[in-house]
Amino acid sequence: MMRVKQPAVAGLFYPQDPEVLRRQLGDFLDRADPPPGPRPHALIVPHAGYVYSGPIAATGYATLRPWRGQITRVAVLAPSHRVAFRGIATSSADRFATPLGEIPVDRDAVARLDELPGVAVLDRAFAEEHALEVQLPFLQAVLGDFTLVPMVVGQADAETVDRAIEALQREDTLFVVSSDLSHYHDYATCRSRDRETSAAIVRMDEAQIGPHDACGAYPIGGLLMAARGHAWRAAALDVRNSGDTAGDRARVVGYGAYAFF
Repeated sequence: MMRVKQPAVAGLFYPQDPEVLRRQLGDFLDRADPPPGPRPHALIVPHAGYVYSGPIAATGYATLRPWRGQITRVAVLAPSHRVAFRGIATSSADRFATPLGEIPVDRDAVARLDELPGVAVLDRAFAEEHALEVQLPFLQAVLGDFTLVPMVVGQADAETVDRAIEALQREDTLFVVSSDLSHYHDYATCRSRDRETSAAIVRMDEAQIGPHDACGAYPIGGLLMAARGHAWRAAALDVRNSGDTAGDRARVVGYGAYAFF
């Protein structure tokens, strides 16, 4: 029997109506203006409600538009917000659904991950997790058809995440790390903290990035380790916060989009 992971935050973090969702994604992507460059190997993009972080995420996803048809598998690594655990969770689902349709899971890739130390199936980590789900409609909009390798990262060291990334290295594969930046500071403090975090990401210094700097600090750490190993370079594409998009400036959340080439 086909196991389909149904969306948990459609209608909350992003529109549930497919046509409304397509229009909103199209508007975000058409307004995005990333610098031209080669095909990204990986992205870091935010995961708040689209009204807040959608424009920043779109700057990252717009870099993929020329590579539709060449990127045919996406591994998404999202932090866990609902369930506390150590290591990396994989899903037993065969497909992940969004209002735009169902995405097939690369079950062979998941099986390989499950053989690694610190990786195991934990479906409850996915049940209500928004950080992975909100990336999927953007990926559907820019890539069309692709297979998914979904991972939720709990408390995991960089080596554990790096091993998972290395197990999935393939020419057609993109890695997406889902992360917001600083949380609930005033506007000026947020900008200052996020500048420091962005600088650490670009110089690939995961030791300077903790959970208070980025909620996806654990998957970011593994990505930066993998990036150094492959001699990728990192670029900050768009760093803003909710005070720049749809919120007041007294208590903001930071967002950044980064590409690895």
